Amino acid sequence: MIKINKLEIENVKRVKAVKIEPTASGLTIVGGKNNQGKTSVLDAIAWGLGGNKYRPSQANREGSVIPPHLHIVLSNGLVVERKGKNSDLKVIDPNGVKAGQQLLDSFVEELAINLPKFMNSTSKEKANILLQIIGVGNQLFELEKQENEIYSNRRAIGQIADQKAKYAKEQPYFPDAPKELVSISDLIQQQQAILARNGENQRKREQLATIEQQYTMRAQEVERLKQQLANAEMNLAKTAQDLEIAKKSALDLYDESTADLEANIQQIEEINRKVRANLDKDKAETDAHDYHVQYTKLSTKIDEIREQKASLLKNANLPLPELSVENGELIYKGQKWDNMSGADQLKVSTAIVRKLKPDCGFILLDKLEQMDLETLQDFGKWLEQEGLQAIATRVSTGEECSILIEDGYVAGQEQIPVQQPVETKTWKAGEF
Repeated sequence: MIKINKLEIENVKRVKAVKIEPTASGLTIVGGKNNQGKTSVLDAIAWGLGGNKYRPSQANREGSVIPPHLHIVLSNGLVVERKGKNSDLKVIDPNGVKAGQQLLDSFVEELAINLPKFMNSTSKEKANILLQIIGVGNQLFELEKQENEIYSNRRAIGQIADQKAKYAKEQPYFPDAPKELVSISDLIQQQQAILARNGENQRKREQLATIEQQYTMRAQEVERLKQQLANAEMNLAKTAQDLEIAKKSALDLYDESTADLEANIQQIEEINRKVRANLDKDKAETDAHDYHVQYTKLSTKIDEIREQKASLLKNANLPLPELSVENGELIYKGQKWDNMSGADQLKVSTAIVRKLKPDCGFILLDKLEQMDLETLQDFGKWLEQEGLQAIATRVSTGEECSILIEDGYVAGQEQIPVQQPVETKTWKAGEF
């Protein structure tokens, strides 16, 4: 990894003259009080290595007539300079061959010199950067797309199932009602059939009365017509037989009542209302069950997709243990970005930035006063373990500071002679 071995800065923003040799691995803290030039050191490095898009809006130190001068020596032997009136860039490799910004861009990661750009991005943007780095962004995007579609479908089906169940619960049920709707025409046909049978019974009763009348008349006729006794007796015997048959038939007759049918015809609307209510309740319960079955199947699919996502990330080459992506957000040690400590946010950011360009072995950090000394020490140890170099600022004059900046100089350091101003000639009349 390429790191910063030495840097000299003159007349950039608040810096007058600063010479620094950062530690190769770990944390180099530039401390001091406010408005002494700490952040100007980081801005100068970003400008020197990142190009003119990082040039401060007021690069020249206020009150200085000498232009800014930057001299940075990198661990790969490259020397980066900006000097002169226009602060032109000059990059020289160890063999003395001149190069330019394109060479620097090949190994200097933009976010390493502009970490706030990453830290201030949205949770989704942070997660997308990580996923693209580890090469699973497109696969995870497709899985999340499938999960979201199934989740939306499952949610809609769940809502319908709940509505059906609620509707079924609210419906009245009539256990005494028939299972199917009653037809008035069927009832009328049944009534007509009963009336027809009753009419036949009436006809047989009338026939009985007629035969009885005939028997009486013939009996009288036997008395009156002795001379026709033989014939009358024969007729009487025959009629007696008919009478016995008619009596037996009449004894077995039973008139059916149409009262129930008449009541049903009058109450058919009420009966059918109950039947419809029962049918609606049964259908709603069936629909609710079917939707719950669909809901369960979709839940299983969502679980399968989430397992695929987890497996995808588990097998990916992540920058940190316990770092992952869930629902489009970074998760570290089980916490989302806004719940991470400041130290963990810096650790995650640094690890991801390093992963973007592994050759870039340094990172610039501003305003580390948010960390207490113990957290600062732990962060420095982690940087050393990872072989990373961090140059950071902190509003402090404590022992944790590697160097102190006072009024644009390194405290305790012999003031570096600044560049001499270009001598301006004065002209007098008559002189050449």
